[in-house]
Amino acid sequence: MTPARIMGLAALLAGLCLPALAADPKPDATIENASIEASVYLDDKIKSDGALAADCLAEGKKWIDKNAAEAATDRKQEPDLFKDRGGYSFERKYSVRSVVDGRYVSVLRDDYMNTLGAHPNSDVNTILWDTTEKKRISIRPFFTETADNGPTLTAMRKAVVSALNTEKKRRGTGETATAEWYKELKPTLLKIGAVTLAPSTVTGKSSGLTFHYPPYAVGPYAEGQYVIFVPWETLKPYLTPEGAKIFAGARPKGDADEPQ
Repeated sequence: MTPARIMGLAALLAGLCLPALAADPKPDATIENASIEASVYLDDKIKSDGALAADCLAEGKKWIDKNAAEAATDRKQEPDLFKDRGGYSFERKYSVRSVVDGRYVSVLRDDYMNTLGAHPNSDVNTILWDTTEKKRISIRPFFTETADNGPTLTAMRKAVVSALNTEKKRRGTGETATAEWYKELKPTLLKIGAVTLAPSTVTGKSSGLTFHYPPYAVGPYAEGQYVIFVPWETLKPYLTPEGAKIFAGARPKGDADEPQ
């Protein structure tokens, strides 16, 4: 065997010994044309629950269709925008953040959007899924009352603002810890922020609530997202028996105040 063939065989064998590279995940729904490329991804934990997967996928497909229609319209109206830059790019990912009491699943819905502007944008929202009822719910069952401007949501907002101020100071962005940036945070279920049940050091329990804010929500774009934690003890006076049942323990050290 010639030296060249020996070296070639050695290289082949070395390649066979390398670990296989992980393939990129395939989207669970996608569209690609001259105007847009958009995809939706469900993580494996979501896929393991048929009802939850179907719910998320149906929502994701509607999101794709809506953005595809808008991209097609924009392309007709502004063809020069698309001429040398390709189409819009959208991506949505659904991922499980926590499972509490074997029943309540907190899901993060992260969006990436590039509409050929100055910079891409991102958004974050949440879903709280009741596996027993097989439907989306709010945090209402865990609190004795959740009236707009009522004691529970007023206390919740106060705790959120305090935690935001602390986090902004830690990041060195305290100059935006102002009422002006917080004016859209209101003591109502729809305006206080996208919420999830935080994981806990106690298995099957939640250590409190985490609120997820996309860029621009509580600070300039450059500050990015905020994940704000409110411990369950802060809200203990307002818990229902179901709330008292699911909350316990502390927030795990690895659960940092960064995008999840």
